[in-house]
Amino acid sequence: MSKKSTVTHNPIPTRKGIQDTKIAPYVFIGPSLFFFILFTLYPVVYSLFLSFQTSEGGENVFVGLGNYIRLFQDSLFYESLFNTFIILLIQVPIMIGLALVLATVLHTGIQKAKGVLRVAFFTPTVTSLVAASIIFLLILNQDFGILNFLLTIIGIEHIPWLNDPIWAKVSLIMVTVWRWTGYNMIILLAGLQMIPKELYEAANIDGAGVVKRFFSITIPQLKPVMLFTTIMATIGTFQLFDEPFNLTGGGPINATTTVTMYLYENGFEYFDFGYASAIAYVVVLIIAVLSLIQFKIGDRG
Repeated sequence: MSKKSTVTHNPIPTRKGIQDTKIAPYVFIGPSLFFFILFTLYPVVYSLFLSFQTSEGGENVFVGLGNYIRLFQDSLFYESLFNTFIILLIQVPIMIGLALVLATVLHTGIQKAKGVLRVAFFTPTVTSLVAASIIFLLILNQDFGILNFLLTIIGIEHIPWLNDPIWAKVSLIMVTVWRWTGYNMIILLAGLQMIPKELYEAANIDGAGVVKRFFSITIPQLKPVMLFTTIMATIGTFQLFDEPFNLTGGGPINATTTVTMYLYENGFEYFDFGYASAIAYVVVLIIAVLSLIQFKIGDRG
C-alpha cells in the first residue's frame, strides 16, 4: 500500500491579518507623530493666533495687527535687530573662514593626532554654556581678568570688555566664534573628505600649486557645504540668547540685546505673550528672506 504524499501550503492571510499589516506602520509612527504635533506643530499654530491677541485683565483679546503695528514702531526692537545684524555680519564670516582653515589643515596638513585635534576643536560646542560663561566672565573681567593682565604685559591698557557697548559686542562675537567654530569645522571636514582625490592629482600633474588647487577645486566643490553652514550660522545668530544672557545680560545700555533676548524679555518677564509671538514671526520672516538671498547668491556663484 503506497503512502500518500503530504504537501504543506502556506496559510492564506486572512482579512484581519492584512488589516494588521496595514495598521502596523501607523502604530509605530504614532507616538512620534503625537509628540511632534503636541510639542512642535501645536505651539507654532497657537503662537500664530496668539500674535493677533493681547492680554487685558487676564484674558486674551483679539487686536488684529495691533502687535505688528506696535512692533514696527518699537525703537527697542530695531535696536535689538541692529545688534543682531552687527553680530551676524562680523561673526559669521570669521567663524566660517576659521572653520574652513581648520578643516583644511586637519584634512591635508596634519597627519598625526587628527582625532585628538578634532575632539579638542569640537569640545566647546558640547561644553556647558553656564560653565563656559563663568570662565569667560573671569577671563574678560576689566580689573583682574587674565586677558587684560596679558595685554598689560605688552603695554596695552585695560579694556572694558563687558562694560563698554562696543567692546561688549566684540566679547560676544569672540565667545560665539569660540563656541561654534568647531561645529562648522566638522561639517566642512566631512565635505572635504567627499572631494575626489583624482581632481587634486590631475591639477598637480598640470602644475597647479597649493593656492591654485584650493581656489579652483576645494572652494567650488565645497560650495554646497559652505552654503549650508552659512545658512545654519545665520539662523543660529538670530537665535542667539544664551551667550548675551549669561555674559552681559543684554547690556551695557542694551548694546548686546539680541532680538531673541528681546523676545524672551517680553514673553517671560513682562508676560506679553502676544507681542512676543509677533516678534517671533517677524524674526522667522527675516530668516526666511536672508536664507532665500543666500540660496540665490550660492546658485549664481
